[in-house]
Amino acid sequence: MRRRILLTGPPGCGKTTIVRKVADLLRGGASGFYTEEVRDEKGQRIGFQVISLDGKRGELARKAPGPGPRVGSYLVNLQDFERIALPSIEPKAKRVLLIDEIGKMECCSEEFVRRVEEAFQAETSILATIPLRGGGAFIDSIRRRPDAETVLVTRENRDALPEQLAAKLSPRPAT
Repeated sequence: MRRRILLTGPPGCGKTTIVRKVADLLRGGASGFYTEEVRDEKGQRIGFQVISLDGKRGELARKAPGPGPRVGSYLVNLQDFERIALPSIEPKAKRVLLIDEIGKMECCSEEFVRRVEEAFQAETSILATIPLRGGGAFIDSIRRRPDAETVLVTRENRDALPEQLAAKLSPRPAT
């Protein structure tokens, strides 16, 4: 049975950490990607990278001038993002799909939006992160999905969530 779980919460609450821990607990039974902040030597955030669960890395966005899609002060690197993220979110039999995250930067890619829509139509379990508020029409449509359970990540529940979610998402043997 497929399960759809959306993690949400304010920035820095631990959504990405939970996704990474769930991936570890599923021991190779997951595919997808997560994002990480990139900081300079002074500790200032200067960008984000995208990392597939099979270890491929690329730039998602960076503070830089120039043409292209922008989210706030960040220039989104669609070429790198799509090269890493798109192959990682192809639904695969008996694998849980982990998407960190369905956010404004990622949704600059029309192909990413299309693939996420397809993943939600497929017979696959999904753990995804979404912003707590806003994000646009596509993110709102994901947030309103009747087949998805939304979990608010808090300081109180974040340590227990990885094991709980891995247990919910693990494929159960047929009886």
